Amino acid sequence: MSISKYDYKRILTVQDISCVGQCSLTVALPILSACGVETAVIPSAVLSTHTAGFKGFTFRDLTGDMPLILEHWLREGIKFDGMYTGYLGSETQIDYCIEIAAKTLKDGALLIVDPAMADNGVLYKGFDNDFVKAMRKLVGKADLAVPNLTEACFLTGNDYRETYDKDYIRKVCADLLALGAKKVVLTGIGFEEGFTGVFVSDGRSEYYYRHEKLPGGCHGTGDVYASAFSGALMRGKTVEEAAAIAADYTVLCIKNTMGDKDHWYGVKFEPVLPALADMLK
Repeated sequence: MSISKYDYKRILTVQDISCVGQCSLTVALPILSACGVETAVIPSAVLSTHTAGFKGFTFRDLTGDMPLILEHWLREGIKFDGMYTGYLGSETQIDYCIEIAAKTLKDGALLIVDPAMADNGVLYKGFDNDFVKAMRKLVGKADLAVPNLTEACFLTGNDYRETYDKDYIRKVCADLLALGAKKVVLTGIGFEEGFTGVFVSDGRSEYYYRHEKLPGGCHGTGDVYASAFSGALMRGKTVEEAAAIAADYTVLCIKNTMGDKDHWYGVKFEPVLPALADMLK
C-alpha cells in the first residue's frame, strides 16, 4: 500500500488535560494526530475530569513547569511550524505562551489562539477582567484568532447579542483585528433560523460558511472545532477551507453523539476521525 507524501509539520498545543471528559488536550492530541500532524504538548494543568457537570474533581496546576519545558526545548533547539493555544488557567500562563511562541516558532509559523474563557454571554467560573486583559495580549499576537461570539465581545468590549446582523459581526471582527490579530475565525454565527456557521475576516475580505444548527449543546465542541481547524491548516488547507472542514467535522461529531443520554460530557469524536482524514485528502 502506498501512502501519499505531504509536507509533514510539527505543531505545539498548550492547554490543560482533563483526564475524563473529552475536551482540551484529550481532544486536541488525537484530532491533530489524525490530521497527520506531529503534535507536541505543554499541559497547563491536570484535572481528573472537566469542570462542567462533574463534582469533586482533582486539579494540579502545572504553571511552574512551563518555563522549565521551554528552557529544555531551547537547549535542544526544538522549533515548531505552528502553535495552538486552548484553555489557559491564568494570566501567568498567557504570558508564558507569548514567550514560548516568540522563542520556538519558526519563521512563517502560525500562532492559532482559541481564547477559551466564555460562552453564552458569561465568563467561565474563575475568570475575571484581568484575565480578559491578558488574553487580549495573546490574541494580539495571533495569526488566527478563533473565538466564539461571547469571547469576542469580552475581548473587544462590544455588547453581547443573541440576535444580530452582518454589520454587527463585521464590527466585532474589526475590533478583534484592531487588537493585532491577523485574521479572525468567529464561530457559532447564525443569520437564519435553523442555521449557524463560521465568519472569517481579515479586514479586507470576508467569508461565511453556513451549516445546520443542531438542537441542544455538547461539551467540548469548541475544542473539537479549534483542533480540526488547526490540523487542517497544518495540512496546507486555506483558512477558509480549514474553517469549513472543521465545521463539518464538528457537526458530524455532534450527530454521532445525539441520542445517547449517558454521553453528556463530550462528543463521540473518535469513531468519525476517519471522516476527518478523508476531508483532508
